[in-house]
Amino acid sequence: MDSRTKQSPPTNGGSKKSVRAALRLLFLVIFVGWIMMWIMLPVKVYKNVWTPKLNAKLNSKFIGSQGANLVIFTFPIMLIAALSCVYLHLESKHADNHKESSRSRLALLRRPVLVKAPLGIVTSMELLFSAMFVALMIWSLGNYLYVNYQHLHMHKVGEKVWQAKFRAVFLRLGYVGNISWAFLFFPVTRGSSILPLVGLTSESSVKYHIWLGHISMVLFALHSIGFFIYWGITDQMADGLEWSKDYVSNVAGEIAWVFSLAMWATSIPRVRRKMFELFFYTHYLYIVYLVFYLLHVGIAYFCTILPGVFLFLIDRFLRFLQSRKRVRLVSARVLPCETVELNFSKSPELHYSPTSMVYINIPSISKLQWHPFTVTSNSNMEPDTLSLAIKCGGTWSENLYQKLSSTSCVVDRLDVSIEGPYGPNSPHFLRHDVLVMVTGGRGITPMISIIKEVIFRKNTSSNATPKLILISAFKKSADLGMLDLLLPISGTPWDLSGINLQIEAYVTTENQETESTAKLNLQTISFKPNDHDEPLTATLGPNSWLWLGVVITSSFIMFLLFLGILTRYYIYPIDKNTEKVYHYSGRALWDMFFVCICIAAAASGAFLWNKKNLSANRVQNKDIVTPTMAPAGLTTEYPNQELESVPRQSLAQATNVHYGSRPDLKNILFNFKDSNVGVLVCGPKKMRHEAARICSSGLAENLHFEAISFNW
Repeated sequence: MDSRTKQSPPTNGGSKKSVRAALRLLFLVIFVGWIMMWIMLPVKVYKNVWTPKLNAKLNSKFIGSQGANLVIFTFPIMLIAALSCVYLHLESKHADNHKESSRSRLALLRRPVLVKAPLGIVTSMELLFSAMFVALMIWSLGNYLYVNYQHLHMHKVGEKVWQAKFRAVFLRLGYVGNISWAFLFFPVTRGSSILPLVGLTSESSVKYHIWLGHISMVLFALHSIGFFIYWGITDQMADGLEWSKDYVSNVAGEIAWVFSLAMWATSIPRVRRKMFELFFYTHYLYIVYLVFYLLHVGIAYFCTILPGVFLFLIDRFLRFLQSRKRVRLVSARVLPCETVELNFSKSPELHYSPTSMVYINIPSISKLQWHPFTVTSNSNMEPDTLSLAIKCGGTWSENLYQKLSSTSCVVDRLDVSIEGPYGPNSPHFLRHDVLVMVTGGRGITPMISIIKEVIFRKNTSSNATPKLILISAFKKSADLGMLDLLLPISGTPWDLSGINLQIEAYVTTENQETESTAKLNLQTISFKPNDHDEPLTATLGPNSWLWLGVVITSSFIMFLLFLGILTRYYIYPIDKNTEKVYHYSGRALWDMFFVCICIAAAASGAFLWNKKNLSANRVQNKDIVTPTMAPAGLTTEYPNQELESVPRQSLAQATNVHYGSRPDLKNILFNFKDSNVGVLVCGPKKMRHEAARICSSGLAENLHFEAISFNW
């Protein structure tokens, strides 16, 4: 054969890989440039040299005074957000089991270095970036004061120099607090296209939102209190009631601060744990806070934090659209450990990674409450089903359990709405040789999806899969029933014996299995289909990342167009051709109105277009046929001994039960001599912290820790 025929042209996968590499480099360059502008913002050369030139070039008749900040602080992040959607789309279409090598190279930076309240578990990378962030704030405050003290502005005749300096300090503290707000909304944007770029999910980033919130609230509190003291010592208390027509509104700032104090007070950990609903509903005051915050600082300065707010509002509106649908609940399994497994119909085009989360709402229990749960199903093995497990742990879950387990009132239908799923972009845990999963109680649920993913990979891929060690602690022997979540709910064949799985279950409060526990039965309930119910689908269809990029791009362009038209043909003529000046607050309200209306229009258009296409191609839902399926609306009980099957036998053979003891994590983890051992922990804080301390002790370099939990 001619040697030239052996040379194959570059594959499509190779070209996509090159595109992704180029996009990653572009993201890095843009982000570094954006950070550099934050570093330069408080320095003298920026204020005295750059600002006049930038304003002259960028503050046009069409954009107004916010032109420079829109270009410098808003546009770069919006560009990254839009292009990252293309990057994530390419990544989702390119199955590469070795793409975690870069993550492995960063394993040292992901190792816990600090395990202590109130920060929780902090990795080397988090500590590094936290130090850099604090350095940026100190740098900004120092330079703001240095520049300001050189040209002190006296706001009142007879004002003393120390009083002017006092005012300058607390004014600049507000400026520095704004830096925190520039990042505040990114961690809580559940469908973010930016967080996956750095290997994060919204669930794992909640602690950053908490840190930034506390920092900003301390700075804004000092800013507000400092100004009240300043007004008092200079006899200017009347300024606290000023709502200026051509400058910032002090009243708006005070109103915003009052609302922020309410959110801050209810977010204190002890209050949040004991009165979660109060915390949850009070946090919706952020809408009112943002309006008055905007009226206080003005639109030009608001543009510095606009990217985070803009992207968060897009995500929030898309979540609202998805939550309006009723998802078809096909069946439920009531386990003998006060746990319910709900099985929903889903579109085969909807894919999600293990450990993904969904938020569900059941109006018959509470019309307002949304609760997060880990998905226990696998989108590859169960393409038509999404399952989640709910263990009793509060009023809401107890009401659901009672409703489904009651024999006096048979439930034949349950209305449910779902947001999500949200989760990691890839199953990164597959890079380990051994995967040790440490769980406590309901913390076992994310591990169920991981085990199913390994089963799927073992049966469909020639690549090596990790050895699995599941260490689960339960209070009572009845809770061992949660291991039944590993058993199939449908005709999907899978066998646990095909993978290297070892389960070590610890029952901590009982010395042996109780007789009553052994006789507990499992119930399966099937629900009647309803024409108004739909399978769970991605909010923006199969190509959701591309559509999200379209929504981000189109909404931002519409915002700039509306802003340009209003400024050029309405505000500019008033400012230039009359003695009047357009109201400072009016400009801000117009901008916020355009942001909201453009996001609603773009997101609604994309959502309705995809909904129309899905409706045209949808095949009528088929009931899931399970070995224990009862006629719709009926409940069937099956004694455990009647459920003997190959999967159950494999589960029993893989499980060792230890009564009256707790797992000795230190001894267990140090006994692993493999070179690459992943340690995933999901359970109580004490368990997570213990595992983190062991992995960060330096005595076992082969242990790589990762926590899966909302409660950091």
